[in-house]
Amino acid sequence: MASSLFQPSSSSTMAFASSSLFDGTSHAPTLRTLGFVDYSRTRIFTPNSVKCDMAESSNLLNGKPIIPVLNEPTLPKFMESARIEKTINRNSNRLKLFSGTANPTLSQEIAGYMGLELGKVSIKRFADGEIYIQLQESVRGCNVYLIQPTCPPANENLMELKIMIDACRRASAKNITAVIPYFGYARADRKTQGRESIAAKLVANLITKAGADRVLACDLHSGQSMGYFDIPVDHVHCQPVILDYLASKTISSNDLVVVSPDVGGVARARAFAKKLSDAPLAIVDKRRHGHNVAEVMNLIGDVKGKVAVMVDDMIDTAGTISKGAALLHEEGAREVYACCTHAVFSPPAIERLSGGLFQEVIITNTIPVAEKNYFPQLTILTVANMLGETIWRIHDDSSVSSIFQ
Repeated sequence: MASSLFQPSSSSTMAFASSSLFDGTSHAPTLRTLGFVDYSRTRIFTPNSVKCDMAESSNLLNGKPIIPVLNEPTLPKFMESARIEKTINRNSNRLKLFSGTANPTLSQEIAGYMGLELGKVSIKRFADGEIYIQLQESVRGCNVYLIQPTCPPANENLMELKIMIDACRRASAKNITAVIPYFGYARADRKTQGRESIAAKLVANLITKAGADRVLACDLHSGQSMGYFDIPVDHVHCQPVILDYLASKTISSNDLVVVSPDVGGVARARAFAKKLSDAPLAIVDKRRHGHNVAEVMNLIGDVKGKVAVMVDDMIDTAGTISKGAALLHEEGAREVYACCTHAVFSPPAIERLSGGLFQEVIITNTIPVAEKNYFPQLTILTVANMLGETIWRIHDDSSVSSIFQ
């Protein structure tokens, strides 16, 4: 089955450490730092296949994954020298990084890639839940980058971000960039019924009015969300990290199909399929009866006997993607993989994802995953170095889009 489909290349200098995923062995999720460590390796392509080498996966300690703290200032595989227009002058004298409490591990990894220390900040809660923030070092005249996804608890983390921005503004920071790996409220981006709020625009206004000069965000739910901000927005795509991982599996292009779990994600899935050996595309047509409730209707495309890769920007309750996977199995798909950037994982997502529908669930660490939410099929990829490189380029007024060309 899968073991015959995915065979590590004999020419690879790396050992593929996840073979237990394909022999039925249960283990904790694998956390990887693909393409971000300077190993001697060569990208190899064979006819009708997609292949690239990858770094070894993190080892397990007492059955639990070791969360890496990256400290190698090396570029990821998809940012090799051929795509770099000029050398970046990394002058950190006036650059400050601060982290909120939403995802401190990712913040530390970003700082490690950049060769910087996170700024000192005091974040406290009063007895009634009010947030108190004080910067513990001067930011006068500095370019400040505040790393804070608005993940659950969304309202607290959003308020914390706004107070951090206000503290930097009142401390005379030169420029304030809100680094938001996961932008909450992005799903409320338009009115589909009468008397609805467009909360994405409201949140954009709040961040702007708090004093942010720029926003750096990962995989926004919809492209129009960038237009809700009245300040510049750098939109980073995390697809290359997932593509690097998928390409490490030698999958015949004739056996591969990329699936969009809904009609709204067709553009995302099409771009993903084009980069994955121009794979064919299938679409799951669903009819939603309410928020977090989805009913699958039918499938557009052929998945019989194929390896289906479902692509989405986020997994919340996993209702859409799990029902889509069930339909794919009914239509004859041999294996189903789920790929997403933001793992919100609201109950009962874990039960649905670990129920045997998916060969593997591949996510990134834009949102921290609680240890209680680990399950054997889970693989977590880091986006720290990609964000760190983007911050350097913003700071040095260099091209960001050239990273992803």
